[in-house]
Amino acid sequence: MEHLTFDYPAQRAVTTRAHVGVVGSGDLEVLLSPAGNGAALNAHVVVRTSVDGYGHIWKSVLDRFFTRYDGAAHIEINDFGATPGVVALRLAEAVEAAEQGDAA
Repeated sequence: MEHLTFDYPAQRAVTTRAHVGVVGSGDLEVLLSPAGNGAALNAHVVVRTSVDGYGHIWKSVLDRFFTRYDGAAHIEINDFGATPGVVALRLAEAVEAAEQGDAA
């Protein structure tokens, strides 16, 4: 089991939580929450994965995601062997769920 952390600059505060996906064979869950009061505007990502040695792949997927997403959030990813495409999909779903929560 590998534990990775990443930080990215952000432009706006996130105000709602989101939870998408499930931890299971070939899948993962994403938990997105506000960065916290008084925190600098940045996104902090924690990845817990059952697959060791792919930190460079995680970094590439997250680098690409954060070229489009500018929310200051705490993101936890619990992975059980998901492909980069599934990771990107779950991250997009979490953002959409959080933004829909803001609109409600």
